[in-house]
Amino acid sequence: MENPKIKSLGYRLPGQIVLNSYFSISPEVIITERNIKASIKMVIVKWILIFTVVIAGWLPARSQPSDKIVINRDIQLIPLGDSLYIHETWDELEGYGRFSSNGLVLIKGGRALMVDTPMDNEKTRRLTSYITDSLKATVTKLIIGHFHDDCLGGLGYLQSIGVEAVAHSMTIRICQEQGLPIPQTPFSDALNFDFNGEEIECRYFGAGHSADNITVWLPGRKVLFGGCLIKSMDSTGLGNLSDAVVADWDTTVGKLLKQYSGIQTVVPGHGSAGGAELLPHTIQLVEKQRMK
Repeated sequence: MENPKIKSLGYRLPGQIVLNSYFSISPEVIITERNIKASIKMVIVKWILIFTVVIAGWLPARSQPSDKIVINRDIQLIPLGDSLYIHETWDELEGYGRFSSNGLVLIKGGRALMVDTPMDNEKTRRLTSYITDSLKATVTKLIIGHFHDDCLGGLGYLQSIGVEAVAHSMTIRICQEQGLPIPQTPFSDALNFDFNGEEIECRYFGAGHSADNITVWLPGRKVLFGGCLIKSMDSTGLGNLSDAVVADWDTTVGKLLKQYSGIQTVVPGHGSAGGAELLPHTIQLVEKQRMK
């Protein structure tokens, strides 16, 4: 009996499939249905294993608890290094919705330095209590970035417990004019001091977000607190311009770029911290604002 010779698609023996050139296999290659099923099963198992490995590597990074210390819904501490934190507090204002504000807390030898306060006395009291009770440090000094509430809204409470408040002389004058709590220790262009072994530099570079805004530089850590003078990378605009000096803003930030080299971390007044890229980003936003 003549043996059939398979040459064309569509002619197959029982239990066999002929694959054509669509699968890069010669038309004369015959693969049984059992082999095909086994091959498909192996491919599926392979992809399941790959998917499992990817997910296994992805989930831990996503599910690990954040380093952020949550004091309550409106107050958090974000570690920046050894005993240095961003204090992030949340408020809600008509026209702005819910938003966060940033300051710093530095702890050295059982004493704490605070840069800017939360926007009110109660949040400032709660933050201070946590620093005392949980971080075992006493707040002894406050640096105020400018005269707005997101810098000195809790000054009244801190002064009531004996905390020294440092501010630019222009900030103190504005506080006097507007009937705000008045910081005790003024400076003009720059103030350098040692806080329990940590060098701190407060400096006035010029107007921007406000006429009196200053920056705080920690040279040992290459951390720059820009406050509201500097915008986060998420910012698409300059925000509150009620007291801004837009004409000087980019020039002021340009002075920062020239003054400090090797900046590793920049903390803006609102939004996420970043690197030195926040400075040219802010300059671009100022230029964009001036074109309107």
